[in-house]
Amino acid sequence: MPLSAIRTAISYPYPTANPGHGFWGEQTSTLNFCEEDYALSSYCAELCNTVTNAIFMWLGIKGVVNCLQQKHPSIFLISYLGYMVVGLGSILFHTTLKYPMQLVDELSMIYTTCLMMHASFAYSRSRTFSAVLGIGLLSLSGSITVYYHVTKDPVFHQVAYAFLTATVVFRSMWVMESQLRPVLSARDPEEAARVLNTMWAMIATGLSVFLGGFLIWNLDNVFCSQVRQLRHAVGLPWAVLLEGHAWWHLMTGLGNLNTPIIAL
Repeated sequence: MPLSAIRTAISYPYPTANPGHGFWGEQTSTLNFCEEDYALSSYCAELCNTVTNAIFMWLGIKGVVNCLQQKHPSIFLISYLGYMVVGLGSILFHTTLKYPMQLVDELSMIYTTCLMMHASFAYSRSRTFSAVLGIGLLSLSGSITVYYHVTKDPVFHQVAYAFLTATVVFRSMWVMESQLRPVLSARDPEEAARVLNTMWAMIATGLSVFLGGFLIWNLDNVFCSQVRQLRHAVGLPWAVLLEGHAWWHLMTGLGNLNTPIIAL
């Protein structure tokens, strides 16, 4: 049977959106997304954007278990717990579309990335350096919080998050070449080359997936009206494949899974 025939045979009308009349009432968040509010559930404003956050919860739990089993420093455990808070915050935000939940979602991204920066830059350094760095990052995240709450400018939040994330990624790249490669090469040059090549391939894959998800999300924003029409045209369950912000969640999680963050 042709694919088009299968799609036609398994297709149900896409429900009509019901913004402001769902379980959580009127939207108070400053952001909304292309998924139609309360279309798929009267108890969840954006069902697809909500359930795709499961990947962050799974990765966070996986990281916590690994930290406990391998007895990694506590800062890594805290970072993975922060990763789970990011997923939970996003679940609450997309479920309710309430401004306080939006802050939990967006600011937890800033705080968790700052924790990862501390883990990366302070590992194996003195307690004094670690304390000074911690105070500096706490001040930075606090300043971002205050400024964002006052301006409510989503572009500022996105730029701040991108800058912090890029810092962690580039720091990891530098550590790989300046510290990890010499240590591994001293033991076994061939094994060092194999390990580092694998890690570089993971970074390239992770960044490509991450940027691909960002592109899909932006296309979802730009062509939202056309995408919504297409969802209604194809019906369920196929319409869920056209949720660009949901793909952003999935591809961000997969990108992080394939990008090793090194702290030595």
